[in-house]
Amino acid sequence: MSIILNSLFPVFALMVLGAALRRFNMVSGGFLRTSDTLIYFIFFPIMLFWKIGAPTMGRAIDWRLCLAVISAIATVYAFSLAYLKTVRMPRRAVGSFSQASYRFNSYVGVAIVLNTLGDTGVRDLGVMIGFAIPFINLLAVSTLIWHSDEPRAMANRTGYFVKSVFSNPLILACLAGIGYARLNLPFPTFVDNTFRMFSLLALPLALISIGGSLDFSKIGRHLNYTAAATVIKLVVLPVVGYGFLKAFGVTDLSFKVGMIYFALPTSAAIYVLSSQLGSDVDLGAAAVLFSTLFSFLSLSAVIILFV
Repeated sequence: MSIILNSLFPVFALMVLGAALRRFNMVSGGFLRTSDTLIYFIFFPIMLFWKIGAPTMGRAIDWRLCLAVISAIATVYAFSLAYLKTVRMPRRAVGSFSQASYRFNSYVGVAIVLNTLGDTGVRDLGVMIGFAIPFINLLAVSTLIWHSDEPRAMANRTGYFVKSVFSNPLILACLAGIGYARLNLPFPTFVDNTFRMFSLLALPLALISIGGSLDFSKIGRHLNYTAAATVIKLVVLPVVGYGFLKAFGVTDLSFKVGMIYFALPTSAAIYVLSSQLGSDVDLGAAAVLFSTLFSFLSLSAVIILFV
């Protein structure tokens, strides 16, 4: 019980604080949008580069973890498509529902891994993020293109995917960190101290922003689809992910990082991408809220069983 409190309570307390600040009008929507921009383009990329780029004392990239994660995402993606065909989901809802089944919140992931597994765990998670995000964006954009009712040119949507991958600051930071880590050189002290100060801002601000952005008004008319997507994300994906981690022989720290990753809530990128490519934004917002609330249970289970 103590490990759950030590690992999860600080993370969810900051999200609750964000929700309370927004509820009592102590922060505005404009503040949250500005905060999101700073986190996404500056603070979080710097933190990832710093954590990944630090000397690793011979610890190499665990390619088995990356392959297991990609395989699990692909399997759950196929499962989500089969489910939505079974229930004959409206075309406009498909893209948001599918994304809610496999996208992950990297901010929450880094915070949980840092609290439970330390800096080395964050490095492994960061490397994995660098490989997972392009694949996830490929699946998401492909599904949105195929099922959207908007008469938008294929080239424009393909261009959006290319841009989302090659201009994604999280991917660029991960790749830069991997490249710097290969030099096995410590950061100069003044640079290390600067990156540390940036990183101290990144996670609290990100978690407060997540809490402030949660919208309870969207749940009502999307309850069935939201609940189904949450079960797939927080129950099916961890089970499938566990199977692939075992199949690929992932062990020790990498295994723990993988299981925490599979139990994370879905990402707010759902409704950003959905709004760009004509899917149901309200369903995306409801899925983010539902999975964030119930991820306390999935993360607790993973920490008790595997960490």
